[in-house]
Amino acid sequence: MTGNLAHIIEQVEKDKGIDKKILIEALESALVKAAEKRFGPNKMIEAHYNEEAGEIELFVFKSVVDDVKDPDKEISIEDARRDDPEAAAGDSLGLKLNASEFGRIDAQTAKQIIIQKVREAERDMVFREYGEKKGEVITGIVQRFERGDIIVDLGRTEAILPKKEQVKRESYRQGERIRGIVLDVRTDTRGPQVIMSRTHPGFIMKLFQMEVPEVYEGIVEIKTAAREPGERAKIAVLSHNSDVDPVGACVGLKGSRVQAVVQELKGEKIDIISWSDDPAILAKNGLSPAQISKVIVDEDEHSLEVIVPDEQLSLAIGKKGQNVRLAAKLTGWKIDIHTESEAKGIHGEELSPEEALKREVEAAGLKEEEDALLKEDILKLEGVGEKTRKALEEKGYKTVGDILNATVSQLTEVEGIGEKKAQAMIKAAKEFSKKE
Repeated sequence: MTGNLAHIIEQVEKDKGIDKKILIEALESALVKAAEKRFGPNKMIEAHYNEEAGEIELFVFKSVVDDVKDPDKEISIEDARRDDPEAAAGDSLGLKLNASEFGRIDAQTAKQIIIQKVREAERDMVFREYGEKKGEVITGIVQRFERGDIIVDLGRTEAILPKKEQVKRESYRQGERIRGIVLDVRTDTRGPQVIMSRTHPGFIMKLFQMEVPEVYEGIVEIKTAAREPGERAKIAVLSHNSDVDPVGACVGLKGSRVQAVVQELKGEKIDIISWSDDPAILAKNGLSPAQISKVIVDEDEHSLEVIVPDEQLSLAIGKKGQNVRLAAKLTGWKIDIHTESEAKGIHGEELSPEEALKREVEAAGLKEEEDALLKEDILKLEGVGEKTRKALEEKGYKTVGDILNATVSQLTEVEGIGEKKAQAMIKAAKEFSKKE
């Protein structure tokens, strides 16, 4: 391990970006293991890097004694004084070993340990690097597909874009460039796993930060975002400078800035609205383009009753309820929409037969939509993978509604599902039905 060792250390440090100290510790550890294999495990062997000589020096330490009982760990005063004339009983003496005595097997052992240490150091670096990038946008190349997941090459490591974090409408080919935010970084036997997402609301917020200098500089703040990935999104923005219009800044000249984000999201429509601390005003802005007549706030129920002109009802609700769902996500409040005619009936006035019939039809439509959500595949639930899905289906649980209507004791009868997992699944089904 002599000669150009210093050069090798510097080269590995440069190529792999691994700290010199870590490499030297790995080499020292490797040589100690090889020496123990060569000279026996009972000896007290230490390795030290001599920077001037550019080599790792090995020492066996022995206690200086009057009467030697364990030659592996002890040395007589007479023998010790041949190396150190001032040696005395009770001293610990380091005797240099000849590393050239190592055979080919020893060198191979050292090499394997060094490679392992370098890999561990690389894994630690990747984990730290991407752990610090949580919530940030990263770019990679589509490498391959594994059971619906996309494996993305980031250069120094790979990322996984799970099926549930992909936008349904989007499709990618091998070799294609792809962006997403770092959702999480996990460790397993194969090393750090970077989890990407293209569906998280944070992704759209970061894209605007990249496209809008005022957002990047903190002049304009994106307070919250709500998405139905691939379909439509809403963001609420606030300006910290009275001279800067937050909506205009995010839209850009002739819509250039918002279109750049829309292009990255493959055509997802984006509504940009002004933020307000007043939930009534925020809901009014969030339900645009519909016109709002009145908003009644119920603090106890954390709900908003929104009154709209009769002809604005469909616009306020949106296609399949999308507009009101996004507004509810954006505000964090439950939103009930009524027409002016309905409001009169609700608040004391009698409804005409025509209005009563209209309300019944709309209620039936909402019920139909709710039923459709409950028929969604159980794979949509967080924590349910293919293996769990198969076990559930064997017991007749195929939809979100099936899980929602099941009890914990019923679900624990399914193979591989304990009480905690059953509770988590029911909770996920409830959240899914509310979220959707």
